[in-house]
Amino acid sequence: MQIADNANGISDSIQKQLFEPLFTTKPAGKGTGLGLAIAHQIILEKHKGKLSIASEVRRGTTFTIELQLRLRYKKRWAYR
Repeated sequence: MQIADNANGISDSIQKQLFEPLFTTKPAGKGTGLGLAIAHQIILEKHKGKLSIASEVRRGTTFTIELQLRLRYKKRWAYR
């Protein structure tokens, strides 16, 4: 799944820190900086997936979430 925008984009220096706990671009006291770090951890550890970013300054940003697809089936027994 991809989520994209066509806004200002995110610089390379900020992209490198986006998934770090407590990283925020907001002034002190205006944000915890935990949202993307928690999302990254859940997708990576719980679902064995990937959360990645592709961004170009003045062009926009795309976040991509990749999850494994597991097919489950019930084995049906035939009684005779």
